[in-house]
Formats: sequence, C-alpha cells, structure tokens
Amino acid sequence: MNKLHPKIIEVTKRIRKRSKPSRDIYLKNLVAMEQDRDNDRNLISCSNMAHAAAAAPSDEKSAILNNSKPNLGIVSSYNDMLSAHKPLEQFPKVIKAAANQFGATAQMAGSVPAMCDGVTQGRPGMELSLMSRDVIAMSTAVALSHGVYDATLCLGVCDKIVPGLFIGAMTFGHLPTIFVPAGPMSSGIPNEEKVIVRKAFAKGEATRKELLKAEISAYHGEGTCTFYGTANSNQMLMEIMGLHIPGSAFVHPHSDLRNAYNIIATEQAISISRKGKDVRSIGRMIDERSFVNAIIGLHATGGSTNHTLHLPAMAAAAGIKLLWEDFADLSDVVPLLAKIYPNGSADVNQFHAAGGMSFLIGELLEEGLLDGTALTVWGKNLFDYVLEPTLKDNKLVWNKPNLKSYDKNILRHVREPHQKNGGLKILQGNIGKGVIKISAVELHHQKIKASAMVFDNQNDVKIAYEKGLLNRDIIIVVRFQGPKANGMPELHALSPILSNIQDLGFKVGLLTDGRMSGASGKVPAAIHITPEATDNGNIGKIKNGDEIEIDAIAGKINVNKEIDNRELIFPKNSDHHSGFGRNLFAILRKNAAGAENGAGLDLINSN
Repeated sequence: MNKLHPKIIEVTKRIRKRSKPSRDIYLKNLVAMEQDRDNDRNLISCSNMAHAAAAAPSDEKSAILNNSKPNLGIVSSYNDMLSAHKPLEQFPKVIKAAANQFGATAQMAGSVPAMCDGVTQGRPGMELSLMSRDVIAMSTAVALSHGVYDATLCLGVCDKIVPGLFIGAMTFGHLPTIFVPAGPMSSGIPNEEKVIVRKAFAKGEATRKELLKAEISAYHGEGTCTFYGTANSNQMLMEIMGLHIPGSAFVHPHSDLRNAYNIIATEQAISISRKGKDVRSIGRMIDERSFVNAIIGLHATGGSTNHTLHLPAMAAAAGIKLLWEDFADLSDVVPLLAKIYPNGSADVNQFHAAGGMSFLIGELLEEGLLDGTALTVWGKNLFDYVLEPTLKDNKLVWNKPNLKSYDKNILRHVREPHQKNGGLKILQGNIGKGVIKISAVELHHQKIKASAMVFDNQNDVKIAYEKGLLNRDIIIVVRFQGPKANGMPELHALSPILSNIQDLGFKVGLLTDGRMSGASGKVPAAIHITPEATDNGNIGKIKNGDEIEIDAIAGKINVNKEIDNRELIFPKNSDHHSGFGRNLFAILRKNAAGAENGAGLDLINSN
C-alpha cells in the first residue's frame, strides 16, 4: 500500500484542528453518559425496569430485569408502502432470534418515519423531505431514551433516513451501533430506456400510460431503487465509514446472503456492546478520519449531491465541523472510479457484480487515497473491509478477493479512472457558494455562460417550457427554494425538461438555492446556493436577462453585474407554509442552518 496522500493528511489535520473545541465538548458529554448511573440497569428503579421488560417474552424477562445479558435496541424505518423499507419488516424477528442464539436479548426500541422523494417529487410533501432528517434524528433519540440498551442496530436505507439515524445515534454516542441495510431490488428495465420515455412524456410524445408502464418496469419490487442516488450513496457511505458489516451494502433483500448478514450483524453488535469484550462506542469510533473517508467515497463513486448537506450535519452531531472547502480539496486528488446511473448506464447491482465496495475500498487503500486506520465496527480497521463473504453451511466465510474490476465500463483502477477528479465540485463567486455534480456532465457542458430567466417555483418553469420560452441558450434560476424558504425541496422533476432543451443543441444550466437530486444528470446544475434568497442571498437579486457564468472546471459562479445593492423582492404568492403538514415544520425552517452547515438543526452551536 502507498503512503496516505499528503492532501488527505492535510485536510484531516485541519478538520481536527478546526473542530477541537466542539469535539472536546462532544467527548466530554459522551464520558458523562458513560458514567451516568442511568446506564446500569441494576441501578434503575424496579418500577422503571418492570415497564421496560413487561412485554418481553417470558424467557427473556429475567435477563433484561437482572442485567445479566447484553440487550440490543433496534431502531427501524420499516413501512410497507416504500420498496426500500418493506424488507425491514422481517429483520427484527431474525435479529431477536440471533440475539438469543448468541446469549443476548433484543427489543424493538422504536421506529422512525421514512418518506420517499420519488413519491413526493414536485409535490407539497417534498417540502417536508429534508427537514424529515431532523425529525428522524429526534425520533431515534426518543427510541433510545429508555436507556436499557447495550448496543444499537439501526435499520434504514434511503435519503434522509440513514443520516437521521446516524445523527440520532451520535446523541447516544456511548452506545456501539451497527447499521443494517436492506439492499437493492433486482434490476428492471435499463435506466437509459426509462429516461427516453420520461423525456418523450415531457415533450408530449408519450402518453401517461406509456410513462407509467416504464416507471413500474424500473421500480418493480422490494429493495432500494437501483440507480445511484442518495439511498445507495448512503449505503456506500455506511460501508466506507465502517458502520456496516463488510460487503453488505448491495446484497439483495431476500437472498440467503442477506439473511446471513443480519445474523452476523447481531453477533457483532453483541461482541462490541457495552457488555462485550471489545466495546466500540459509535461516538469514539467515528472521528475526522471517518468523514474524510466518506467524502473520498462520495467523489470516487460520483455520489449524491445531497451528501454535501448530510455529511456536514452528520459530522456536527459528532462535534466535527466539515466545510465545503474540504470536499473541494479532496475532489482535486480523488479520481472518479465508478460509472453508475445517472453517471453511466449501469445500476448498483451491476456495480456490485463488477467488484463493488471491496474493490473500491481496496483500490483506494492501495493507492494511498483512503485512511485505513479509521476505526470500524468489524475487524481492526478499514483494512479489514477488503473482504468478500461466501456462504458455506449457511455461514459467512470471508475471503480476500483480487483487486480486479470485472467490468471496466463500470469500475476502474485509480491509474486509469473515468476522470481524474471527483464527481462533485464546489462553486464560489459573487452569487455565493454552491455545489455541482459533474460526473455525468460532459466536459464541454461543464462551463456555460448565458442569460438568466428567473422563477420562484418549479411549476412556473414547466409552464414556460410548455410555451416554448426556454428553447434558447439559458440559465434557469429557481430561487426561494432554500431550507428557510420552503424546506429546500429537490427540483428533480425539472430534469427531463432541462435535458430536452440541451438535446435541441442549446446551452442550458440550472441555478438554485434548492436541491436537485441524488440523481442529478447531464445538465450542469449549480445547486444548494448559499446564502439562500430568504437570507438576503444574491441569488434572490438576479433579474431576467442578467448574464450568468457557471464554470465547474474553475469552480466559479458569477453574475456579470454588480447586484449586491439590489433590493430583494419576495414572491407575492406563497402557499408553502401551510397545508399538507408544512405548518408543523415552521420551527425547523426558521432555525435551519445554511446549506454548507447541513441545512438543518445547528448541532455544532447547540452543544
């Protein structure tokens, strides 16, 4: 293995230095929780413990009441409406049986809400989406608040669910925690075929019946969607941060291998629990190295732009302060190794078959582009994640594979990457700071200069498109979409429109203080602009006809006029603060941090 790249060492050191005050506070609080009498079930009042064990099976009550065995708390995002969460229905039963087998008990500590951006896209529910991350974090804390657990198993998959579970678990950082994924659904129709039908529908050339047929052929069973959006980026992150059992990210929900993973995750949770011989509390295990590795994994795979919001929020929960400059500097030295839709034509099942996470982690470690000393829930450290299991007599047998890509159209080695820098870039200029995903954007589209057309919501963009007003070189500005304005919804429903304009030969770009999607595609989209319009950001002062330049190569974003002194004009008609549950989220919107600080609760300054 090569020595760790000096840029990675530099970024890690500056994060550690920058974070020291808040990290020290976090660790001090963690020590206090470790020493608190409330952690010893023998010292909890008899009445309290009677409540905690009242519903337990009769053969487990004594162990829970007398604190004689490890007790695992399960926190799940199960619901049976969403494909990614449906498999989790049976996981607690497997975990409880396995816990008994290995001399422990397990209880369903609680459930967290799980919504799907794919269902709410372009609808009022999307304005609850990002803020649901904080609700999930709080729900996780509520689930663990009974204080009778020795370790945690977090069952979750999708966009805000995993970051929310992580943030909640970090507030109980004295507990060892393992994340248990569900896995992707089997492959449906090719992604490119689905996109063709979507674009045809946007142009009025396909019927709703034809569109629905394509969509249900793509999203057709249990498991995560198979494109590489936020849900599957989450699974990559949990594995590269050492919070999964190695190799478990992309195994089908109903395979024998998945069942074996659930059993061994339970056994390992017992082993590293507060009653185990090798205690690994999540609050101590996760540190600056873990987050640097997460950013590296994001760049190497062309992962979701949403994680430029989630990772700073997740880090803040551990007292660690990430900035977008950390993402930018690491992008310069980490090449793009994976091409998964929307960055390529392959889905995550094909990525897994081509070598998957064991290849990715092994290759990055071999080339000094990943910090293998980062601690993990399995083995000694991340070096033990270059492993692949096979089933023998219904048990996992671990093998160290050859570092080989079985399909170089999907996975490549560091020395022959798909592109030399990471899939995400940070933009900065007189409009503010923002993010752009370039792993699917062709080089000649990564720099665009055009006049602006300004909108205050995505529905007006669709109307303008239908009238033919957007068929020219254009940068479409959609403002007042930030976390304080309306909860920062994704604007992914605009993707077919933008793509169609580009296909006509026009230069087109998107500029917004909202989100685009984990599935951002081939059109350059400068997103997460901060300060947002509602915070008097310059994006709210842009007018129709202003010339804007988005330069992902140089990392610049500017309007070619002096606009600082322009008056900010708020939209006249805004209904996104009431109805459809949106009024319940007013307090979260009002107190939301800026995009670079996670666009949610400000956990660094609340310690």
